[in-house]
Amino acid sequence: MRSGSILQKLAAAHQNGDGNYPHTPLQYGVYYKNTLIALCHALEDSILELEEEPIVLAAFQQGKWYMQEAERYQQLAAKSQNITILAQPEAGFAEGASKNDNVTLVPIEPEDPVAHEWHLIILSPSYTAMVLCQELPPEEYSEDDKPHSDLERKFYGFWTFEPHLVLEAMELAIAHTGRYQPQLQSFLNEKVAPYRQHTKRFAPSPDFICTVVGRVVDYLRHHESSFGFPESNVSKAHQDALQQNLVANELQSFLRMAQLIDEFDPVNPQAANETSVLTEMMGQLLDLPAWQVKRLRLAALLHRLSPLSLLGATDATDAPSCPIPSGAQVLRKMPRLQAIAKIINHQSERWDGQGQPGHLSGEEIPLESRILGLVVAFQQRFNHLRSTQGETLSEAECAARSFAECEAESEKRWDPNLVQLLSLLVKGLQQGLNLPTTPFHLQTGMWLMEGSMPQQSNVISERT
Repeated sequence: MRSGSILQKLAAAHQNGDGNYPHTPLQYGVYYKNTLIALCHALEDSILELEEEPIVLAAFQQGKWYMQEAERYQQLAAKSQNITILAQPEAGFAEGASKNDNVTLVPIEPEDPVAHEWHLIILSPSYTAMVLCQELPPEEYSEDDKPHSDLERKFYGFWTFEPHLVLEAMELAIAHTGRYQPQLQSFLNEKVAPYRQHTKRFAPSPDFICTVVGRVVDYLRHHESSFGFPESNVSKAHQDALQQNLVANELQSFLRMAQLIDEFDPVNPQAANETSVLTEMMGQLLDLPAWQVKRLRLAALLHRLSPLSLLGATDATDAPSCPIPSGAQVLRKMPRLQAIAKIINHQSERWDGQGQPGHLSGEEIPLESRILGLVVAFQQRFNHLRSTQGETLSEAECAARSFAECEAESEKRWDPNLVQLLSLLVKGLQQGLNLPTTPFHLQTGMWLMEGSMPQQSNVISERT
């Protein structure tokens, strides 16, 4: 990382565990420019739907890149409290500022490490989002990996919705503007002060983030399907790499939303991670093929997206016989996740046919949905006991009581064979098996999509 860059300063703060905010492991990735354009446009356009006016700070490397986006930023300025743009000055850059009083352009020196960075930082009470990357220097490209077009340029960093990271990066970027415009630094510090004083009171709206993620996937998929590179300039291998980068970020957008839901769970911020580990163990005990275990694990990581949307309307147009919660519908935007959406959609079915949404019974219910539903119920009961009676009950006792409640519903709510398998996991927990204590690593998520995982499996009911 370039010393003195915003990314390097943020990374150093979290590596050393200092600062005023929770220590968070930053999960980096490599992004093509093509991916960052789609991602930033989706995050920026979401500002237009906000009820409150956000503070926005962006770094464009060179003024010409901002000038290409200046018209879009006029629209964003009309819905924003303040927008600050950092870039190396070029012809026309300064003129872009005069059209909007709440847009401030900050020309930066070519030697400034921020001149090599790509920032988009959005801060509001109900929507926080950030892209924080820096361009790879030429010496870090291998001989056969050098970019043949501008869209193939690579950037290193991460993007997130996590409010405390967004606020922290915003403060670092504001401090950097003081190097050029001290008055602007003071002005922005006043704007950000309310967030700094109430870090625990502002949180993104899950429903709004669900909408944003749907937009991110749409924009990434549009770029994925609109490649128009001349074959003489971009090899097939490079086109594949660009598309793979877009697909990886489509999946990451869902995982980041799942991570955000976990983060704001006041009782157990590891709920999805714990469920994922337990479902994976169940799949291994059933000797399921590797692709099915991976799919089960991914469904477990994303399973809380569906209850989130059950509060809202359902859309039955895609499946007349079975309403599909809009959270599962969001997953269907990505064709590779349609099977995952079906697993999640049927997690609330019952063995006796009294469940929802399809009133399926017995083995009509997809096997993975049966596993997920049972493990989620056990994990929630286990966690409730652990958090409310943890001072008087050991974890082994919490596990035993939680299992007893599930066992009492065997053949009514749950598949009796799966309940027997769950008893083996419970014995493991009683004998010292530990559940994860750290968040799942987003950048490794793509392994969940690898292998010979079929898009449609015969374990998924065709009734949906």
